[in-house]
This record gives sequence, C-alpha cells and structure tokens, in this order.
Amino acid sequence: MTLDRYAPHLRATLALGLPLVGSHLARMAIGVADTVMVGWYGVEELAALVIATSFFHILFFLGMGFGIGVMGLIATAIARQDETEVRRAARMALWLSIMHAVVVMPIMWNSEPILLAIGQEPIVASLAQDYLRIAGFGMLPVLCGLTLNSYLAAMERTQVVLWITVAGLPVNILLNWVLIFGHFGAPELGVRGAAIASVSVQTLQLFLLVGYAAWLPAARKFQLFRRFWRPDWADMRKVFALGWPIGLTMVAEGGLFVGSNVMMGWIGTRELAAHGIALQLGAITFMLHLGMSNAATVRVGQAKGRNDTQGMHDAAVTVTAISVIVAMLAVALFVTLPRTLVGLYLDASNPETPALLEIGANLMFYAALFQLTDALQVIGLGLLRGVQDTRVPMIIAAISYWLVGMPVAYGLAFILGVGPAGLWLGLVAGLTVAAVLLMRRFWRGHARGDWTAEPAAV
Repeated sequence: MTLDRYAPHLRATLALGLPLVGSHLARMAIGVADTVMVGWYGVEELAALVIATSFFHILFFLGMGFGIGVMGLIATAIARQDETEVRRAARMALWLSIMHAVVVMPIMWNSEPILLAIGQEPIVASLAQDYLRIAGFGMLPVLCGLTLNSYLAAMERTQVVLWITVAGLPVNILLNWVLIFGHFGAPELGVRGAAIASVSVQTLQLFLLVGYAAWLPAARKFQLFRRFWRPDWADMRKVFALGWPIGLTMVAEGGLFVGSNVMMGWIGTRELAAHGIALQLGAITFMLHLGMSNAATVRVGQAKGRNDTQGMHDAAVTVTAISVIVAMLAVALFVTLPRTLVGLYLDASNPETPALLEIGANLMFYAALFQLTDALQVIGLGLLRGVQDTRVPMIIAAISYWLVGMPVAYGLAFILGVGPAGLWLGLVAGLTVAAVLLMRRFWRGHARGDWTAEPAAV
C-alpha cells in the first residue's frame, strides 16, 4: 500500500465530494436558519418546527430514493457511453419524484390528527400542521432538485450545484427575518413564515437547476428535457426497483430519529426543543459524510461501468478514510464545546434558555458517541448504491434501526428510567449495527469483484 496508489483517488474524490459536501451543508444551513430564528421566536414554535420537519422528512425520505438511486445508474451509463440510458433513467426519476410529491401532499395537509395520535401536545401539533400545510408545496421542488443534483453529480458537475444551493441561504435568512417576525410591514407569521421562506427558496433553486441542466453543453447530448412527457416504462421500472428500497432505507433510518423526537416529546417540550438542537448539530456533521457518500456512489458506479475491481477497491478505501478523519474531528468538537454550540441556537434573554442549554449540552456527549458509526453506515450505503445494491441494505437498515435502535432507546429511556440520554444511546446502538453490517456486505462481496448483486437478483 503506497500513498502514490491512492493519491489520484484522493484528488478525484475531493474534487467530486467537496462541492457535494458544500451543497449539503448549505442546504442544511437553510434548516439551521429556520431552527435558530424560530428558536428566537418561541419555545413552543421551536418544538413544533422540530416535529413538523421530522414529519416532512419521513415523507421526503420515502420519495428521495428515486433521485439518489439514479446517481449510480447514470454514472455507470456514462462510463459505458450509453447516452440513451442516461436520459431515460434521469427522466423517469423525475417522473417518480413528481408522482410522490403529489401523493403525500394530503398527508401533510391533515397532519394534526396524526401528531395528536402519537402523543404530541395540542399546541405543538396545531403549529406543526400550520407549518406543514405550506411546507408540503416544497416537496416537489426538493425531490426534483435532488434528482437533478444526482444527474449533474454523475457527470462530475458538482460546483454549480454548490453555488445554486449556497445562493438560496441568504434569500432564506432574509425571508425568515421578514416573515417570521413581521419586519418591513409584513405580517408576523411565526412558523408559517419559516415555511413560506423555505418553499420560496426550494422553488428558486429548482428553476436554476433546470436552467443549468438544459444549458450545460456537456449534457446537451443527453437531451433530458426533450419530449419530457414521453414515458419509458422499462427504465421507470428499473429506477423504481432501485429507488423504493433506498426510500425505505432512508425511512428506517430517519424513522429512528423521528421516533426519538416523538418519544422526547413524551418527556417534555423543553427536552424536545433541546433534543432538536443537538440532533441538528449532529446532522451538520452528517452532511459532510453524506457528500462523501454521494462521491462514493459516483466513483464506484464509474468503476463498475469500466469493470474495474481494483479501482473500485481503492476508491472505496479513500472515501472511507476521509470520512473517518472527519468523524474524529467532530467528536473532538462536540466533547470540548457543547455549551457554545448549543448556545448558538438560543436567545440569551429568554428565561427558558438556561434549562435548554443544560439539557442540550448534556446530549452533545451522546451526539459525539455516534459520529464514527453514523459516518461508516452512510458511506457503506453510498458504496453499495454505486453497484446498484439496494434491497439487502434496506433489510439491514430495518433490522438495525427498528429491531435494535428503537427498542434499546425506548427500553433505556422509559423502562429503565434513563430519560433523554437513553434515547440517544438507542440511536448509537442502531447506527453501530448498521455500520458493521453494511460495510461487511460491501467489503466481503463487491470490493472483491462480485458484480452479481443487481437489484433484481438481491
């Protein structure tokens, strides 16, 4: 093993992955801006935002598999110079994303009874529904934007994705300031203002992505939007077969975190608000790994298209090493500066702040615990998606998060009386099992040249 062997992979992975990391962080920053500014507005509103965004993300996760799954498919098709497959796969992923957005909108419109049924406080459930009735209109631009991100990433055109995402951040902050608090003569809308700001930015970003994808000279040969209304049923089935297991995998993982939000709501509103802050800080570091996971999907997909087993192995080693280093840095940050990080989300003049700061700072220790395993599980998923292996990872996720993570969280928090820390230890347990099983599947099969794990055969 020599550094020279891995140096080209390191350069290629960073060139591809860093803009993806940046775009994920910028997208996350929009959510952070919403959380911080709504946190300044009120504790009940912050708790409602935590629950509402969790509800939204579960439905988003269910539909995002089409946009994520198509990334490896397109990367492989490009490596094989199959222009027709690139166009058909990307187009059908967009179709499926649009269909999903339409189907889930009524669920968000009528979310209050669901939230009440799972034990949320009436005021929190009502405010959350107010948010979701507006935010639901952002599902279509978010899912279609994700698919176009994958399309461009597979062509290694990630820089523009980064800049389009970054451009949305100041717009979101300005709209939040105006609409949440009622500045410049606008009505004071609270959580509804945050939802309007988010949907506005998501729509703007989709228009910019569509314009760039249509203009890009290197992409014109694929003719993505030419006769967009024409279906290709074979490719739709292929994208659906890849995407639905990814969606359910994301739901299984996201459901673990949403379940922790719901159970934390049973403990108390303060605990839920502090939990939301700690989770979002953990999610910021997760975006770094998610960008590397996307890079892993493209790099491994390209190697698959070339039938290059050694290249696949070396690319996988490189991206895994990068993520492990980032995880270790995050652990150090969370352990040494917990109060400083949590305090960024809170208004010092609010009488609730000292209690929230104490709870949140304690939870940051547990957020540090799962940094490494969270990194490894998402990298494992990215590597497996690059070889279009999605069904067994779905089963692994279901077992890890719902047969291990959720029971451990509930048992520790409520049966043994550990409280909020018990919920977080359940998260650690589920992510650790997932990381071990997913990495084992890739390294004991695909990395050794086993190309047989196609979606239909898994």
